[in-house]
Amino acid sequence: MEVRGIRECKDCGTQWSYYETGSPACPACGSLYSVGISDRALHTDRPADLDLTAAIDALADGDDRAAGDAAAETARTYVHRRGFINAGELQPLSATYVAAHEIRHVAALLDRATPTGIDGETVDREYVTALFEAASEGRRPPASAVPESMIGPRGLGVADAIRDYHDGLKTWLDGTDADRDVDSYLERLDSHVRRIRALDGSIDPAEGERLLAAARSLGDYLANGDGDLQAVDEALGAVT
Repeated sequence: MEVRGIRECKDCGTQWSYYETGSPACPACGSLYSVGISDRALHTDRPADLDLTAAIDALADGDDRAAGDAAAETARTYVHRRGFINAGELQPLSATYVAAHEIRHVAALLDRATPTGIDGETVDREYVTALFEAASEGRRPPASAVPESMIGPRGLGVADAIRDYHDGLKTWLDGTDADRDVDSYLERLDSHVRRIRALDGSIDPAEGERLLAAARSLGDYLANGDGDLQAVDEALGAVT
């Protein structure tokens, strides 16, 4: 949506940036009555933190369901609030965003899994803990660290994040005057996303990283307004 990012409170006169707070309430007095005093700009992003402390603590206590519930709520809220266009500027696909989507799938696994797989599915608590801790710091575990039992959630998280980024790129292109013909690249990304989802995420984690590299290269090309698409071609060409 297009918003006037700089607001002025009608009650106390305070000016603030909606782009930074993500809230229509005046940060000084709490009033909801304000007027926009800047030009409109495309904006889909709001501030959010991925605080997984409660989920990590529950895992340490051996309470998988509580860990899953806490992680699912935190990741869902984060994904819902974050977007890829801030004050008209296209943003990169962050590791935190990708991790949040993976955590949503891991949380579902925690809700029905057991350490041995009896009456449920196998969950690797060591990896899940590493994922939660890394995501809290804006990182993701490397592809080489993903155990076989967690390949599905990892792949689905990658697919969901790229799907959202694909849609964000299209929104940015539709809302700006950028003259860039990238339809074929967007279609190739979408094709890979649909393939991964059809496989229930069961792809080589390294392949997922190559696909993320392709999506990020395309975003860089669009955001920077210069360069060429060679990096995107190379990244997509490396995906089987």
